[in-house]
Amino acid sequence: MSTAPGLRALITLAWPIVLARSAQSVISFSDAAMVAPLGDDALAAATTGALNSFALLVLPMGITFIVQSYAAQLAGQGDLASARRYAWYGLWLAALAMLAGVAAIPAIDPLLALTGHTPAVREVMADYMAIRMVSAGVVVGAEALGNWFAGLGDTQVAMRASLTAMVVNIVLNWVLIYGNLGAPALGVQGAAWASVLASVAGFAVACHAFWRARKQSAVDPAMLGPVEHALPVLPASSDGRLNAREFSRMMRFGLPNGLNWFLEFAAFLIFINVVLAELGTVAVAALMAVSAVNSVSFMPAFGLASAGAVLVGQAIGGGHHDQVPRLVRQTFSVAACWQGLVGLLYFAVPVPLMMIFARDEVAGSSAVVVLGAQLLAISAVWQLLDAAVMTINEALRAAGDTAWPLAARITVSWAIWLPLAWLSVFVWQGGAVAATWSMVVYMVFLALVLVLRFRNGAWRRIDLTGQGS
Repeated sequence: MSTAPGLRALITLAWPIVLARSAQSVISFSDAAMVAPLGDDALAAATTGALNSFALLVLPMGITFIVQSYAAQLAGQGDLASARRYAWYGLWLAALAMLAGVAAIPAIDPLLALTGHTPAVREVMADYMAIRMVSAGVVVGAEALGNWFAGLGDTQVAMRASLTAMVVNIVLNWVLIYGNLGAPALGVQGAAWASVLASVAGFAVACHAFWRARKQSAVDPAMLGPVEHALPVLPASSDGRLNAREFSRMMRFGLPNGLNWFLEFAAFLIFINVVLAELGTVAVAALMAVSAVNSVSFMPAFGLASAGAVLVGQAIGGGHHDQVPRLVRQTFSVAACWQGLVGLLYFAVPVPLMMIFARDEVAGSSAVVVLGAQLLAISAVWQLLDAAVMTINEALRAAGDTAWPLAARITVSWAIWLPLAWLSVFVWQGGAVAATWSMVVYMVFLALVLVLRFRNGAWRRIDLTGQGS
C-alpha cells in the first residue's frame, strides 16, 4: 500500500552525503595539491601513502556500512530500540580497529620494502603511514556513527563531521607542511599529522551528535521517514542489552562487505605498488593525481548510491520489496547524469585539470601533467560503469547480500584485471596508458556481473535482522 519514495526523497537524503563524501575527496585533493610543490617524490609518497593507509583501514570501514543496513531495515520496521544497539556495535568495531592500527605500525617498513618504489619514496611514505595509523579508531568510529545516523534517515551528522574534518585538514596542511604561523615545516609528515587531527575533529562531531541523541526523548518512528531529517533520538534506557551474539551476526553480514573493499583495494594497491611502480615515479604520481581528480566525481556518486541504499533498506524493513527495483533505477539515473557530465569534462579539458599537480616553474612541460592528461581522458570512459557498480553494490549491501558480491568482485579484480594489467605492462609494453585501459575492461565486467546478480533477485530472500521481516 505504501508509495515508493521519489526523486525528492533521494535528493533530500543524498545532498548531505554528497557534501560529506565530497569533503573527503577535497581532503585527498588538497593533500595532493599542497604536497605537490615539494616534488614528484613527495607527491608519490603522500598520495600512495594515503592509499596504503586507507588499505589498512578499509576492512573495518567496509564493515561499518552494514551498520547502516541494520539501522535502515530496523527503522523501516519501526524498531528503533534495536536499531540503537548497532551504533554501539559500530563503536566496538572502532575500538578493535584502533588496536589493529597501532599493532600494524611495525609492519609498515617491511611491507614497503617489497614494493617497487625508490628508497627515497619508501622512506617518506613509511613515516607518513605510521602517523596515519594513529587515527585508525577515530576514522572507523566516525564512519560507524555516520552510517548509523544515515540508516535512520539523518545524513547530516556525517556531513557535519566530514566538513569539520575538511576545514581542519586544509588549515593544518597549510600550517604543518610549510611551517606557517611559527610551526615547524614538516613536509609530508605535516600532511599526515593534519589528517590525524582532522579525523579526531570529525569523530568528535559525530560523538557529540550521538551524545545528544541519548539525552533526548523518544520520537515517533513515523518521523524517521526517508524525506525527514529530524534528529533520530532515543532515551538512554532504550538501548537494550548489548550482546556478543548480535554483534557476531552483524559481523557475519558485514565482514564480506569489508573483505570486498579490502581485497579489491588490495588488487588496486598491487597495481600501483608493483605493476605501475616498475614504470617509474612519474607514472605513479600521474595516476595518483588522476585518482585525486576522479575522487571529485566518485564521492558525490557514491553519496547518491548510499542514499539510495538507505531507501532500499527502509523499504525492505517495511516489507516493500517491490519498491526496490524502482529505487535502484532512480538512483542510477541521477548518479549516471553526474558521472557522465564529469566524464565529458575529463575528456574535453584533461590538461588544465592536471596542471594543478605541477610545480609552477615546470607546469607547461611537466611529465606528470602530460601523462596524467592522457590517463584522465581514458578515465572518462568508465564513469557511467562506475555509477552502475556503486548503485547496485550499495543496494545489495542494504539488503544484506554481501557474500556473493564479495566472491564476484574479487574474481573480477584478481582473475581478470590484475593479470590483464600485468600483461599490458610487462608483456605488451603498453606502459601506463595500456594499464589504465585494463581498468576500463575491469569496470565492464564488474558492472555486468552486479547487474545480473540484482536481476536474479536473491536479495529478496535474505533476512538481515533475523526478525523474519
